Amino acid sequence: MSRYSALSLLRNALSGHRHWPRAWRAPAPKPAYDIIIVGGGGHGLATAFYLAENHGIRNVAVIEKSYVGSGNVGRNTTIIRSNYLLDGNTQFYEFSMQLWEQLSRTLNFNVMFSQRGQIVTAHSADQLDAFSHRANVMRLNGIDADILSRDDVRRLVPYLNYSETARFPIHGAILQGRAGTARHDAVVWGYARAADAHGVDIIQNCEVTDFLWAGERITGVQTSQGPISAGRVGLAVAGHTSVLGHKAGLELPIESHVLQAFVTEPLKPLVDHVVAYGADHYYLSQSDKGGLVLGGSLDGYDSYAQRGNPGIVRDIAEAAVALMPCISRVRLLRHWGGVMDMTPDASPIICPTPIDGLYLNGGWCYGGFKATPASGWCFAHTLATGRSHPLNAAFGLDRFRTGGTLDEAGVGPFAWLQ
Repeated sequence: MSRYSALSLLRNALSGHRHWPRAWRAPAPKPAYDIIIVGGGGHGLATAFYLAENHGIRNVAVIEKSYVGSGNVGRNTTIIRSNYLLDGNTQFYEFSMQLWEQLSRTLNFNVMFSQRGQIVTAHSADQLDAFSHRANVMRLNGIDADILSRDDVRRLVPYLNYSETARFPIHGAILQGRAGTARHDAVVWGYARAADAHGVDIIQNCEVTDFLWAGERITGVQTSQGPISAGRVGLAVAGHTSVLGHKAGLELPIESHVLQAFVTEPLKPLVDHVVAYGADHYYLSQSDKGGLVLGGSLDGYDSYAQRGNPGIVRDIAEAAVALMPCISRVRLLRHWGGVMDMTPDASPIICPTPIDGLYLNGGWCYGGFKATPASGWCFAHTLATGRSHPLNAAFGLDRFRTGGTLDEAGVGPFAWLQ
């Protein structure tokens, strides 16, 4: 049932929308909580929600240095898929997909999840064979996957470049029909409202500057609004994981890089799917407003800047025109950057840390947005029990010491697979 009556809707329509109630509270921080989650993005808010929903732990604070959703969850291309290859990643991302499929109902909030399907083009016989291997792995794990011939691709997405003289001719594609997109803002708002309804305190404009200690155990955080104690502290701070980790004495196998994205001027409906270019790291979809949403590779240097640079603009424009010559005259309206935690094996970290009382959720590389529900589910389990969930058991820090890495970035010829 809607929270708003017809009278409330009319009142706001006639008053310039000045009378809407807050979607969640703005509480002052309490002196102590059972669990503190640092980071008010999708992963932090989802963790707080599942702590309350699944484990009955409601004395929880989410601490965000700016406003909720101001980081990477609002700076991405909103793609959701589960077409991973390696054991550990495959099951985790498929579980996330299953949570996505019920998320609007779970949160009682429309996250605008659109299962329009993702097509990844193949540009050689060898690449199409590698896609067949991936499709077989996906099917063995109960994940939908189809291999398309060149003619199949042309029927589904006729606007691509099928010229015989193309530098990278299209040989076929792999399709995951359940993949798609969601509205990133709605995901943030839905999780925030649902967590708040469970009694979670969402504390915005509150920066964590250091940790509180009792001997060798972390017992809380020092913030711009004063000290706050907690039984356990979880970090879910996206591109700034290594910064806060360093404050706790952790040297993490993480680098931070800028990942840019772009939006074009609005067009009439053209792109029905998410389309990824197998000859380069480039992908696109079309938003509800009509703009094409474009993404590609990282900038090749460490940075905490949320802005782009001309080199990547050029690379994305070249790939866009190579794949879809029909958009060569379309204008880019804006672009932005998100700060990515990049691990050596391009797989995430969700685990207890070697420091008692401190837990880590980071290193998401290109996979953060699509992982939001499963990340929150598993991190909540880890914080509540002190142990990894079976779905994030492979995402521990120890793998970098033992050599048991999940090198998803190295299993194919192109980085689009991340």
